Amino acid sequence: MEVTREEHASELPEISAITVSDLLKCLKQGWQDYKSAPMLGLFFSAFYVLGGYVIVSVLFFSGEVWWMMPLTVGFPLLAPFAGVGFYATSCLIEHKEPVTWRRVLACALMERKRQIPWVGAIIVVWFLLYLLISHAIFAITMGLSALTDISHSFGLFFTPTGVGMMIGEVVVGAGFAFALFTITLVSLPLLLEREVDFVTGILTSVRAVMLNFGVLMVWAFMISAIMFVAMLPLLLGLFIALPVLGHATWHLYRKLLDAPVDGKLHF
Repeated sequence: MEVTREEHASELPEISAITVSDLLKCLKQGWQDYKSAPMLGLFFSAFYVLGGYVIVSVLFFSGEVWWMMPLTVGFPLLAPFAGVGFYATSCLIEHKEPVTWRRVLACALMERKRQIPWVGAIIVVWFLLYLLISHAIFAITMGLSALTDISHSFGLFFTPTGVGMMIGEVVVGAGFAFALFTITLVSLPLLLEREVDFVTGILTSVRAVMLNFGVLMVWAFMISAIMFVAMLPLLLGLFIALPVLGHATWHLYRKLLDAPVDGKLHF
């Protein structure tokens, strides 16, 4: 099928209220999509998992082991990068179109010329800002002990000051993750499917989260718990968690925005 794009802006759908039962339905649909195209799910997850191995290896061999804490907390902030491939796959399944490597990869590559890279830039800047603040928290709370070789002084993390530092890191990381969750939950799939600018996409995402705040906080907790458990077995659980959550997010986007499937694809 020839790739085409609308030249005019898409009309924005209304935002709908959802329930916790909708979240469970989305997870079930995400699992079904993953089973429909498992190799694509593994492919896009591999970039994330391999990136995690690279980060851990660099930190371990450089001796800067203390960075493990902020990077472990902040690592999931980059998860939306893997989303485009999952969203495209779910969109094709939804439209009962053939799910081929060519279609999905072409969609992912085509997005570099559209609005999603702007959101990607925000994610990168947000992650770097988090690392900067995380480093500042470490330096302030640990004081002179920050000048010691942390890689040979793990006991420092279990002192009252060290525990306080780790709590601070987690709280700040949670705040950054929530902000990123708010601006990307709807914006990324919306920008993939429709012709809207990234600012409109972000504002729509924020409105959707605020309208369904309680329910989506349950979703955010579910994501955090699943991602944390998935990262424990050497990140290998991400090969399942990332695709399922990515596909589920597409279906959640469908429930949040009152927009019937019109049968037309733009990729």
